[in-house]
Amino acid sequence: MAESLVFYLAMYCGAGLRFLYTASWYSQSELAASAAVYSIVFIASCSGLGLYRKTLDKEEYNILQRISFSFAVAVFILAFIYYIIPELMLARSVLISAIIFSFVGLLLTRYLFYRFVNLDNLKRRVLVVGCGQRAGELSVVNSSYIYRGFEIVGYITLEDEPISVPHAIALNEKIRLTDIVEAANVDEIVIAVDDRRKKLPVEELLDIKMSGVQIMDLQTFYEREQRLVFLEALSPSWLMFSDGFVSGGLRSMVKRSFDILASLMLLSVSWWLMILTMLAIYIESGFGAPVFYRQKRVGYRDIPFDVIKFRSMRIDAEKNGAQWASQTDDRVTRVGKVIRKYRIDELPQLLNVLKGDMSFVGPRPERPEFVKGFEENIPYYKERHRVKPGITGWAQLCYPYGASEYDTRQKLQFDLYYVKNYSLFLDLTIMMSTVEVILWGKGAR
Repeated sequence: MAESLVFYLAMYCGAGLRFLYTASWYSQSELAASAAVYSIVFIASCSGLGLYRKTLDKEEYNILQRISFSFAVAVFILAFIYYIIPELMLARSVLISAIIFSFVGLLLTRYLFYRFVNLDNLKRRVLVVGCGQRAGELSVVNSSYIYRGFEIVGYITLEDEPISVPHAIALNEKIRLTDIVEAANVDEIVIAVDDRRKKLPVEELLDIKMSGVQIMDLQTFYEREQRLVFLEALSPSWLMFSDGFVSGGLRSMVKRSFDILASLMLLSVSWWLMILTMLAIYIESGFGAPVFYRQKRVGYRDIPFDVIKFRSMRIDAEKNGAQWASQTDDRVTRVGKVIRKYRIDELPQLLNVLKGDMSFVGPRPERPEFVKGFEENIPYYKERHRVKPGITGWAQLCYPYGASEYDTRQKLQFDLYYVKNYSLFLDLTIMMSTVEVILWGKGAR
């Protein structure tokens, strides 16, 4: 909110500097409209480049680099908007001045925030009921993130429970759960017991709940903090009684309309890039070599379909059968390395979206050879096929390229989160964040 105001005022500052000694060419309504569009575009670009993402870790923070990239993307979008609606464009000197004011204002805003805001006061104080393996794993949840939204203030041990955490607190007649919550100023309690048959202090928990402290199970906590469905704590009863996992009806119509519109828009701006890619593949492999690559994938409700991609590997890449792509795969051509890194090889899948086999956003479709084994070895894997597969998706944003059954299990947690919480807003968020993935080349292989 603060930075949106900075961007909005930057346009006024730019106009004020330009017309410091002369009368302004623009009315207040024209200036206000231009400033509003400018602010919205810059906020959207900063969001798409991860500047407001809570899951930024220390290795990918790079604040100056992200700001520079986000400003470049915003200027490109503004140029496109000004081409369509020239009435919104002010003098170039005003725009340049506004960009400079925005850059300085953004850095100053963030400096003041980190300098004077006590970030510890913004964290939720969490008390964990349980001290076993699952409770111990909570100590490292989000530990690599720049922004961590909670702080564990203690662990409560239950009777005969193995202890895997330091400084576990045992309840007795003198030490009551209510007293601990009040003394530690607890905001939330997370139930993280390894054995669900353990007897919980139900009466005290009910009293604490009624006093305003939030109580949640381990699955809900993971869903909120890491935006995934935690497989280790997943049960059929939780799937049946939890909110979400709703599809069909109006949602399907809205999603299909969104897919068609988004695909046509992307095709309209990327056709020239697709033609250049085709020429590059022809030049490297010869004009007799195929440009496109069709591969059987498993789609919505386990129905197979042929996915279309630009060919990025040698023609004989799978003479020995289906196999995972490795980090240094010698089957990938020189052109293939470039188009894979920037996801250009996936642009022909827009035709799959228009045909209806795929959606723009959804779980990545896997090959039948792999899916059969996954469904046998990974619980609830079949549930990811409750929605159409997508070109981009939540798992692609949150987890690097998967090249093993372990990776597939981890990505499934994010896919199930998407299936559970699908909305048009989530789709738009994923599409915006995909810009960050493409520019940083994350997860490409």
